[in-house]
Amino acid sequence: MKRFLLTIFLMTPIIAVASLMYYFALGVANPDKQIAHVPRVGAGAGTTGGANAIGELIAGHKATGETREAAAEAKANEAAADMVKPESLPQGFVIVVDDPSKLASLTSPIYIAGTFNGWSAGDTKFKLTPQSDMRWRIEFPKWTGGSEFNFKFTRGSWELEELKEDLTPPTNRALPLVDASKLAPGEKPVIEFTVPRWGDQKPDYKKPEDANDSYAPKQITGDYRRMQVAGAPFGQANAQRELTVWLPPGYEAGVKAGKKFPVLYLFDGQNLFQKHSGVPDEWRVDETASEMIKAGKIEPLVIVGIPNAGAARIREYMPVKALPNVEPGASEFIAWLADEVVPRVQSLFAVESDPSRVGVGGSSLGAVIALEAINQHPELFGLALLESPALRAGNPDAWNTWLKQLQHWPKRAFVGVGTRELEKEPATDPDNVAYVQSAIALQAFISTHSGLQASKVMVQPDAVHNETAWANRLPDALQFLFPPAK
Repeated sequence: MKRFLLTIFLMTPIIAVASLMYYFALGVANPDKQIAHVPRVGAGAGTTGGANAIGELIAGHKATGETREAAAEAKANEAAADMVKPESLPQGFVIVVDDPSKLASLTSPIYIAGTFNGWSAGDTKFKLTPQSDMRWRIEFPKWTGGSEFNFKFTRGSWELEELKEDLTPPTNRALPLVDASKLAPGEKPVIEFTVPRWGDQKPDYKKPEDANDSYAPKQITGDYRRMQVAGAPFGQANAQRELTVWLPPGYEAGVKAGKKFPVLYLFDGQNLFQKHSGVPDEWRVDETASEMIKAGKIEPLVIVGIPNAGAARIREYMPVKALPNVEPGASEFIAWLADEVVPRVQSLFAVESDPSRVGVGGSSLGAVIALEAINQHPELFGLALLESPALRAGNPDAWNTWLKQLQHWPKRAFVGVGTRELEKEPATDPDNVAYVQSAIALQAFISTHSGLQASKVMVQPDAVHNETAWANRLPDALQFLFPPAK
């Protein structure tokens, strides 16, 4: 009997351990058959492991899909929270460009042109510098140029703009978001781009001629005169510029009869009457005006094309400090316009001087300088042709302040704009919409100050920011500003 009891006593731990191992194995193989009242591990764990999912696994409970999905979603949300626009970083950012064609050089460097410098293709303030690895870079300090940062790369002119691999122009670029959590304090993110091809790799590329060459032949429809005007600001060669004065059909007969003609001064004169290889198109001012005058759709008028200052164009057309590193020079340019250009035109040609018969206009920043010319000299100019006014370039708040401070407004104005000014897809892109809204707001400003019938805004579907669009809207502009005499 004693031996039996001793045997049971010695076997009890072994049986207990074996039973526990069996129960544990059964629970792992069939977790759904475990005792129902076993609580989840961790306070408030529920079915997802509220305290932590590790406790659930220790207890033999399988982690649910909901746990994995929630964790993945949380991780994604955390990552998204750290993704920011580079232009919003206080330390600034760096852009690096790879040029596989190796056409960029010290004599033909890479530039960046965009909303921040009026799309100037050869702005020396935005010239990239070569690195030892044959790539090019430019550093931007803390960005103060507004919410829009769209751009393209060039080699100094739009004839040498970047192209895609198939030799077609790309859409405007934008900066990708960067992960701020991976940057050390004060570290500038480096954003890399590749330019596959350049404009001079196209089979039909021709070296651009100088649009300001006084001796270059002009291909202009109708009668015109070349006129040299001295005193041009911003470092023009010999401090003078050559203007093109287009004369309407019947001008000579009108002069003999003692007639005077209304006159329209247009800026960016290089692109008005003929296409140069450095620009995508021309305004077709001469062809359009000739056809409309002959058809009796507008009255005969004289049109004066005033060339821009080339690399200094942005500065001379800027009336307000809205772009970083660009000091406004509009007042100097307008002083030259009022003191030198207008008196010369009035002395040499049969043009009217009543401001209600004198117009001024342009595109982009050329439209802006036209408004400022009217503001400073309402006694000279009363009509305005405002195409794609660049009131979103750089800091929009600076432009809004400038508009509100204008003292004098056009007596009559045409405002033209396209729904894809920034070439973004679709037309409903916020930047495209904002550009259109700024043009509509400008027309409302003019109506408030000059009357409801004094202005017209034309919003052209799918039109972008170029000479082709401005040429397409020119007939409407001329008809609104210079209707035929009744």
